[in-house]
Amino acid sequence: MTLSASDAHGDVTRVLAVRHGETAWNVENRIQGQLDIALNDLGRWQAQRLAAALAGETVDAIYTSDLRRTVDTAAPTARGRRVAAAADAGLRERGFGVFEGLTFGEIEQRWPEQSARWRRRDPEFGAEGGETLSEFYARSVATSTRLAAAHPGQTVMIVTHGGVLDCLYRAASRIALDAPRS
Repeated sequence: MTLSASDAHGDVTRVLAVRHGETAWNVENRIQGQLDIALNDLGRWQAQRLAAALAGETVDAIYTSDLRRTVDTAAPTARGRRVAAAADAGLRERGFGVFEGLTFGEIEQRWPEQSARWRRRDPEFGAEGGETLSEFYARSVATSTRLAAAHPGQTVMIVTHGGVLDCLYRAASRIALDAPRS
């Protein structure tokens, strides 16, 4: 996904928004949230393919969340350019609190009412110890906007999580938080 932003002077900042490579927990439909789960073999291969796919692209700055799966996804691209990837906790996945580490089915079995609110995309719902969807959206959009604004006229690669990318897509497309995910 590519987003563009302009500052007051009309300098367009190009943002390459990238989701981290696959982890074992992605395969298991297990909620990772802010737990620091490593890439699996396919995820490491995807990171290498990303670097190859972007070989002809100018990338002036690379930002990742501070979780290993994003840092390791960005590493081959950063190495190929001699651009240091900077970690920013604002790009972390949504904090899912007590849901983290569990599968969708386990969550539904343990907390059926909370699971229903979560799946309904209730903007004010957050699992115990986690963020509400509204809080997460505000953090994701503010962080990405801040990082893009720091690089007027440049290309910025943001390697982050599926939830963050969903928030950015909704912000750019003006889609409501409680609308179903596509």
